[in-house]
Amino acid sequence: MAQSEHNATDIITYIGVPLAVLGVLPILWNTVATLASLSKIKQILRHSKLTALTRSDVVNRVIEVELPRYAVRPMDRYLDRDDYWTLSRNPSSIPGGSWTTFNWRTNIIGHNTQRVEYADQLRQPQVEVAFDDLVCYLLDLGAVPDPQGWRLLRASGLWAPIGSALMRSPDGKEKALTIAPLDGSDGHLSLKVVWTEPWITRDDSYLPPYWVRLHPPPPPRPSPSEEEGEAAEPEEDSKPAEGEEEAAEPAEEDQAQKDISSIQKPSLDSARQQGLSHSTHPITCQISTDGIVTALSQAAEHPQLHQQSTTDLSAPLYIEHIRVRASKSDGAWFASAATAYGTTSQTILWNYKIPDDILTFARKETVPCGVLVLLGVVDESATPEWATRHDDDHGRQLDLFARRSREQRAAMEAEARMPPAQKAAAMRERITREGEQRMQDMRDRLRLEAQRRETRMMEAMQSPKWDTRLVAERNLTWMRKAGEVNDELSLKEVMGTVLHRMVLDGEFSSRLCRMLDLWKVWAENGGMRRSDLAALQEDQITFAYATLLVAIIKDTSTALEGTLSMDLQECLRMWRTVRLG
Repeated sequence: MAQSEHNATDIITYIGVPLAVLGVLPILWNTVATLASLSKIKQILRHSKLTALTRSDVVNRVIEVELPRYAVRPMDRYLDRDDYWTLSRNPSSIPGGSWTTFNWRTNIIGHNTQRVEYADQLRQPQVEVAFDDLVCYLLDLGAVPDPQGWRLLRASGLWAPIGSALMRSPDGKEKALTIAPLDGSDGHLSLKVVWTEPWITRDDSYLPPYWVRLHPPPPPRPSPSEEEGEAAEPEEDSKPAEGEEEAAEPAEEDQAQKDISSIQKPSLDSARQQGLSHSTHPITCQISTDGIVTALSQAAEHPQLHQQSTTDLSAPLYIEHIRVRASKSDGAWFASAATAYGTTSQTILWNYKIPDDILTFARKETVPCGVLVLLGVVDESATPEWATRHDDDHGRQLDLFARRSREQRAAMEAEARMPPAQKAAAMRERITREGEQRMQDMRDRLRLEAQRRETRMMEAMQSPKWDTRLVAERNLTWMRKAGEVNDELSLKEVMGTVLHRMVLDGEFSSRLCRMLDLWKVWAENGGMRRSDLAALQEDQITFAYATLLVAIIKDTSTALEGTLSMDLQECLRMWRTVRLG
């Protein structure tokens, strides 16, 4: 039998080896492709300044990338000015990393592991950020809210169309904050941000959202007589006489010791002590959902807030007397008034929610017009008829005088016909009787006047009630006449000076809030009592300031009805925390 031309070894050599090589090629290809993708991913991570752990499976062509997840918040507006007002130098180009456009304060809250095959499948984890912080930051940079986007988000929630704009560039043409896909958002609202350097149209000279600036009252103008007196006063030699110089030295030393001891001695009312040094400087207050957070005084030589030093910012004013507490209403009154003062028809974002009971009280008509007449604020001719009109007592007094005169003449004629002894006794009896009659007539007159005053007071408390705004305007006119406020200031400007004084003067703030509580109680209990009227008469100036505060709150309750404002605030309440990427 002839031997075969090819044995088994030849078959394995010529057929098996190529087949084996073909079987290894996919593994080699996967290895090369995986290493290339891994190299590209690492390059992208280095370019984006991201720290990540990478693992690769060359057989299955899978790359694992473990990236940290962050919770972020904006930089401090004053302590980190450079980072706050500039964009990041190394923004991430990875999808989901749009938040790296800005500089943030970051905190790692976990890790995200992704399995990808190609570099373009890599996604950067979204960050968690408080929705109101994000919106405030964009507004502070100059972004403009999109009314349609906020209305859509409020109505549709998570089902709002992807790409809907919530915030736009300052010119309103480009989208700055949009709704992003819900991939990996874990049920949170997902957003995407786009921003460029030319869009930053504001700086730290502007007040940020949730802040309000309170101006001090203007200095009083000197009267013409004082100006003439100062001009006519001759200049005197300031050098003391020889005998006076020795006596002045001990007095100066005693005064210096008193000044040093007064400085070293701690004050019992720190709010009032600070008020003396800051009463002529504007104050900026931050109002949060829990009321006032901080109050900073602006030095006269630094009219802009951004020019304050870090030392000033680290030592805010004393505000414990106007913080919101459950046991006292002072904080709620101040926060409500400050929110109302800083809110206009153009305001689209506010923070503190004025309590419903205060809003209801401000909208009600609670002050009787007759009480304003009794206080001397309003002339009775300017009010509706509310008091009983009494006839003129002049005629009755004339009749009584004529009757008494006739009785006296008749008695004197009868005395003239009497013997001397009997005449003297009758005269003494007549004089005694006339004195008693005069005393009785005076008591009757005083009793009638007291009765009429009592009736007038009761009718005043039951008289028609006036609108709070009208009451405030009349009280403002009265205070101007009394020289309590500057004639050139409007009602809102005067209210700003009142809030300024409340921050610095704890005693004034407490007295004003007690008056507001008293007023609110009688408004809720059906009407004013005698004790309430007596309290108003005892401290009428404080009541006048209280009417200005309530009027400001009432005006704000109508200014907050804007559609955009309501939509935006409702969305911020619905979505406390969002995912940004």
